[in-house]
Amino acid sequence: MVFEPPQRLVRALGETAPHGDDWLERLPELARQAVARRELAVERVQVPGGRSSLVVLVRTADGTPAVLKLAPRRARPESERAALAHWGGRGAVRLLEPPPSSRLRSSGGTPVSGEAPPSTEGVLLLERLHPDVSVRSLPEARALLEAAETLRRLWVEPPEDHTFETVAERTGRQAEAMRASAASDPEVAPLVEAALTAREELLAAPPEHRLLHGTFRQSKVLSGERLPWLAVGPDPVVGEHAFDLARLVRDRVEDLIAQPSGAATTRRRVKRLAESLEVDRERLRGWTLFRAVESGVRARRVGRAQDAELLLEFAGWL
Repeated sequence: MVFEPPQRLVRALGETAPHGDDWLERLPELARQAVARRELAVERVQVPGGRSSLVVLVRTADGTPAVLKLAPRRARPESERAALAHWGGRGAVRLLEPPPSSRLRSSGGTPVSGEAPPSTEGVLLLERLHPDVSVRSLPEARALLEAAETLRRLWVEPPEDHTFETVAERTGRQAEAMRASAASDPEVAPLVEAALTAREELLAAPPEHRLLHGTFRQSKVLSGERLPWLAVGPDPVVGEHAFDLARLVRDRVEDLIAQPSGAATTRRRVKRLAESLEVDRERLRGWTLFRAVESGVRARRVGRAQDAELLLEFAGWL
């Protein structure tokens, strides 16, 4: 079978790939190696698929439906593997093969000593969910409720010896890029300043220290057999609940922007989600502002003008 990467993946990696990165060129051979090593029967490549990985629907040697996921190192697949192993299927998709030894540094996805074999590094074999049925298919109010309850299950203590990236570390990198964008693009400077101020205040006294999904939204919650809804595709980080919930606040942002009452609806959503998950409303508002501005500025930087406009208008409501 030809493992052709979907165009969505090609475009997304083209926005973020460092100069000279050849992972996409090597991907078909990496996929063939991973399939052969595990003796998998390939059904199809999932299209449109994700923005950071190739997802292949497969069956194991005993006929069990599964998903083979391949991701470049910059997508931190070993961090994802470590988080999924720690959750053990609680609220999230289950690993179907044990993680390699704990010599991996989760925050960067690179081995501490030695390199992982090419057929193992960046490859995850996962429980098969229903890839075309996400919680986003439900009516909006029900979708938010189901997504929030799924997210609640993931908020657990991280392993004692974990080396997951922290919210402070991740947002620190993002803040540097935001400052650089504001310096060259005065139009976004006021929102960037507000977002950076909110970040500084939020990091002064974080109320929790939990393992978070990191990139949670409705499309990351898929229908399953073991449980009705399970999360997929984490980019795990350790920090407070409000940071994780913030990305969910702006789900279906295009619909919010199209509503005459979009700003009021957004404020009600912040209130409802904060109350349902016992998160401080102002902390949720602050992290929602930071994450929306960061995403909007990044979209503007790589030429996704429409996405940038939606995100920055949404951020202005907060």
